Amino acid sequence: MIRVFNASLRPVLCTGLFFVDSQIKKKEDRTMENTKTLKMTRVAILSALSIVLILLVRIPLFPAAPWLIYDMADVPILIGTLFFGTGAGMTILSIVCLLQAFALGGDGLVGFIMHFCSSGALVIIAGYIYAKRGTFKGLVLGLVIGSLAMTALMVPLNLVFTVHFYGVPQDVVIASLGPVVIPFNLIKAGLNSIIAALVHKGLAPVYAKYMIRRKA
Repeated sequence: MIRVFNASLRPVLCTGLFFVDSQIKKKEDRTMENTKTLKMTRVAILSALSIVLILLVRIPLFPAAPWLIYDMADVPILIGTLFFGTGAGMTILSIVCLLQAFALGGDGLVGFIMHFCSSGALVIIAGYIYAKRGTFKGLVLGLVIGSLAMTALMVPLNLVFTVHFYGVPQDVVIASLGPVVIPFNLIKAGLNSIIAALVHKGLAPVYAKYMIRRKA
């Protein structure tokens, strides 16, 4: 009797378990698709905002070097890094660098390499330190070290690309490092980091509440 009962019940249980498992899998698949879509949307929005800022905010800080123009392109990139991680930040940076270099008159491949390497140093260092510490102090520390790294990296980048690709004499580039190149990049990285930190601090509580509701 028991054997007959087990034999008749087994197909029912298997069918039921298969149905439940398939429904869970469908739900997980939909969740994964929604997550991927959300990530792509975030990257697209922040990339677009960065491009808009490139077009709207263009300030020459040093009259002696009018080609060095301050822009806020790195602000949305840093915000994306602080909220969504270094991977998202580097993805946004790649898109912005490509568009700026090849669609907005940003000096082509050379401009892409210089922007990607310098801002990439800021993004990677700031994102890594903040991810490890998870505090506002960690955020500030990461942005400070990242800004210093970005500024330091611009020295060899200028010595290589400005000299060998733009044809500027090496002694002229070396003479401009102290009074122009280093201060400009310190100011640019510092301002963008301050703005990104303030925006992040203001939005972090709102974003935390949103994530709690989304997981509920």
